Amino acid sequence: MRKGSYMDVIKGRFLKQNFGKILIAIFISWFILSFLIVPNIKIIYDTFFGTGTFSIESIQKLVRSERAIRSIFNSIVLAVILSVTVNIVGILIVLLLNYFDIKGSKILKLGFYTTLIYSGVALNFGYKLVYGENGLITKLLMEIFPNLNPSWFSGLFAVAFVMTFACTSNHVLFLTSAIHSIDFHTVEAAQNLGASQFSIIRKIVLPTLKPTIFALTILTFLSGLGAVSAPLVFGGNEFETITPMILTFARSATSKNLATVLALFLGLITITVLTFFLRNEAKGNYISISKTKMKLKKQKITNKTANIIMHIIAYVLFAIYTIPVLTIIVFSFTNSKAISTGQITLDSFTLKNYATTFSSVNQLKPYLVSLTYGAVASLLVVIFCLICAYLMRKYRNGLTKTLDYLLMIPWFLPSTLIAIGLIITYNVQNPLVFNRILTGTIWILLIGYILTKIPFTIRICKSAFFGISDEIEEAARNLGSKTIYTFIKV
Repeated sequence: MRKGSYMDVIKGRFLKQNFGKILIAIFISWFILSFLIVPNIKIIYDTFFGTGTFSIESIQKLVRSERAIRSIFNSIVLAVILSVTVNIVGILIVLLLNYFDIKGSKILKLGFYTTLIYSGVALNFGYKLVYGENGLITKLLMEIFPNLNPSWFSGLFAVAFVMTFACTSNHVLFLTSAIHSIDFHTVEAAQNLGASQFSIIRKIVLPTLKPTIFALTILTFLSGLGAVSAPLVFGGNEFETITPMILTFARSATSKNLATVLALFLGLITITVLTFFLRNEAKGNYISISKTKMKLKKQKITNKTANIIMHIIAYVLFAIYTIPVLTIIVFSFTNSKAISTGQITLDSFTLKNYATTFSSVNQLKPYLVSLTYGAVASLLVVIFCLICAYLMRKYRNGLTKTLDYLLMIPWFLPSTLIAIGLIITYNVQNPLVFNRILTGTIWILLIGYILTKIPFTIRICKSAFFGISDEIEEAARNLGSKTIYTFIKV
């Protein structure tokens, strides 16, 4: 056989065996280039080269703005505080529900899981009804302390307080899953060696949860940097953060450049933080080495004083979580006067709010559209991120590290700026999307949903892959399982 023919056979076999992998690589490259790189480069280019020549006038204007600089500082302070407080509260409620034997844990779960139902503006409105100027707690405190300022619940303290409890939804979802994967054999072994319950938590339980805690810390820090609703509701003029400022600038055609520059500052901060976390995350693998894992059993707190204290903490947290939600539910049956004044009477109760909301299909359409987009986007982003996370774990090289950083782009820039980039890039025919105009179609909204969910999902997928032993995949391969079958079934 001639050398040329031999090489053709080798190439043919290679293409046949790796055809699926090549298609996946092409699709991932096209998606990242088309929707993560080009739109953001275009909006940055338009900001600094909009007049045809390079200009830093926007940066100079921003640096001279004391309000903008203060908003950057406030966002960093809030993000640092939340990285500590949310982790403390989040880890604590997961331990209370899943590790310690706490009486009434099923009832506590209903309270701690309320953030999965109410979030964003709705949840902040609930806190406003409780702690605002006409709130129930405020009125109670003013009866005890007549000289109390009705606007006491505002500024950094209020924003940090609300977001501390509003941002633990990721902990109850993903840290709960992680704690159930702990091998109880290790806990038993430590108990037999005389280790105290809290030493076991500190030296065995928490180190095993490190990959998930890393991912959740990143999410929490970035939630603090990009906070919108809580600063708008409780921050006031004394505590403004970056994202509300970006939204303000983005609404005006004359100040979009300032919004872009402010977003770039936010991006630089985010890149620095992400680099730190990613490097620390890559230093080690924290999976259990046991081959026969035992299901985790709830531990009864043997020290009576500690047991009482933990029960008190559990139910105090339960009250903090549930009171705003219950207040929203109660006020939803009242008229506008009762909502604005915070005073409920028998005459204020009505069903008109629900009758108006569910009276026609047009009223329900926003809910149905959001539900459909959320469901489709969630399915697509999970499939995409599972594939990417698998590739990052299987092929640990420069390309997969670059892929990891590129998928973090929606965290580097605010969602508002990403949306503007998509709109101005695809409001004309573009060869990247086969000369289709996407602006004004249902597709660009779906793409926006997917983009904003990618960083969150990829972090969780990566942390989950830490718990999968390479030996399991090797065993499946030795039994003749193909890569795709192993990925789906094993």
